[in-house]
Amino acid sequence: MEERIVTVQIKKDNKFLREKTKEFKFSKKIASIDSRDFSFKELDELIRRMKRMMKLASGVGLSANQIGLGYRLFVAEVPDANGTSKFYAVFNPKLERDREMAVMEEGCLSVPGKYGFVERSTKVRLTGLDKRGKVLKIRAWGFLAHVFQHEVDHLDGKLFIDKAKEVYDVPVTERLINKKNEVKK
Repeated sequence: MEERIVTVQIKKDNKFLREKTKEFKFSKKIASIDSRDFSFKELDELIRRMKRMMKLASGVGLSANQIGLGYRLFVAEVPDANGTSKFYAVFNPKLERDREMAVMEEGCLSVPGKYGFVERSTKVRLTGLDKRGKVLKIRAWGFLAHVFQHEVDHLDGKLFIDKAKEVYDVPVTERLINKKNEVKK
């Protein structure tokens, strides 16, 4: 299977990114979507693959539909104030958002070369399932809350460019060129 991140630059991919994803149904030994069953080993491999693709692209989050899968799953890894990071893999996520809002800069692996400023809730309560179907409840604030909202939007068929007041081109700097060359090696 080709490993690539789906982008808005390709018309059929743009259409796919704007479709709502399907929820997993978990039983004791498998997870299912429609008539497709996934063993827990397959889910582990999917999560590893998504994490690897996210890191190679220098992202902090990646939803399943960004790699061409219409599944309600995202992965994220965000450094905390101490510089350590925690990895998340969340199936069937749902959000409760606080009313307090803040604007942050956003970019997206599916919208390469662009960024914008998006207003989102400063705190969220994320509920979902882990890779074995166990209930997760996570309180997040600041950048992590922003990332969770960005990824859940993906799964609902929404992109940051739909919410940003203005979208800008990422300036091409020597640091960015060097980073892209490092990834190609």
